[in-house]
Amino acid sequence: MYRRNSVNIEKDIIYCINCGKTIKESEICVFNENIYCKNCLDEETVICDKCGKRVLNRYDYGSNNICLCRKCYDKYYARNKQNKYLHNYNYKPAPVFMGNGSRYFGVELEIDNGGKSEYNIKKLLSTANKNCENIYIKTDGSLADGLEIVTHPMTLEYHIKNMPWKKLLKEALSLGYRSHNTSTAGLHIHVNCTAFGNTVKKQEECIARILYFFENNWCEFFRFSRRGAKNSEYWAKRYGWKETPEAIFEEAKNKRKGRYTSINITNYSTIEFRIFRGTLKYNTIIAALQLVNAVCDIAVFLSDREIKNFAWSEFVIGLNTKKYKELIQYLKERRLYVNEPIDL
Repeated sequence: MYRRNSVNIEKDIIYCINCGKTIKESEICVFNENIYCKNCLDEETVICDKCGKRVLNRYDYGSNNICLCRKCYDKYYARNKQNKYLHNYNYKPAPVFMGNGSRYFGVELEIDNGGKSEYNIKKLLSTANKNCENIYIKTDGSLADGLEIVTHPMTLEYHIKNMPWKKLLKEALSLGYRSHNTSTAGLHIHVNCTAFGNTVKKQEECIARILYFFENNWCEFFRFSRRGAKNSEYWAKRYGWKETPEAIFEEAKNKRKGRYTSINITNYSTIEFRIFRGTLKYNTIIAALQLVNAVCDIAVFLSDREIKNFAWSEFVIGLNTKKYKELIQYLKERRLYVNEPIDL
């Protein structure tokens, strides 16, 4: 049975969590305590051929010939169990904070098409962790035949001066991995919530302003992201514009759209910028980190009223040219350094 306080029941109006259409109570389909219409349940989920469990399409670890949930894949088909260097997708070690500061950025970089061999993983780890443990590597069910490189939380300065991004990206390319040139890989950046204030109220107010600034300048951020429209809607969908930061934050908090949003706020201690397409270019990774940092700055220092009137042109022109040289270069390459019309 579904719960009457389910997120997609409001005032006894029942609607599909996927397409938003209203559903008669006699026709509802329940999956993971969420309500779907019959069409969306059939389109968005599959049934494991081994155990009969229903899972979302993105968690189907099988092939064209067989559907498998994660548990059955690990039990019957996984070939990487003996690879002690490759962690499962849900692996979360105690974070090691690199650099001195109050704002930290954890990067998840998905790379694909290069396989999961122990040789490749050891090469990547030895390159990134030569002096200290900067990264670990996990499996990711959204990838065809690749890996997810995860950094420990790092200050922006550490990412630029100490994290060996150039060598790591070069090594990944030499091993046959790709990121931008795939339909699967993303670049996700986590920021610690405590960077926005020492109370939940202050943190939520800043996060609300971040969401508002993204929605108010969606065309620019979308171009920056390098994602296609369909890819973005599946992996990093937008919340939709509202008149105030608070209204957008409330929309985000109801979790109807899950974690696959442009900015995911469902994590306990971080917000996750998921809008960026994957890349193996150093300048693009640093530019994305600098963009996130600059957006966090304006969310901290501007009020709700000020951010509503803060144009994209003011944002980019106000960037410090020495501090943000990679970001400014990238903005120029994407024709985003001035506030010109953008056609999607």
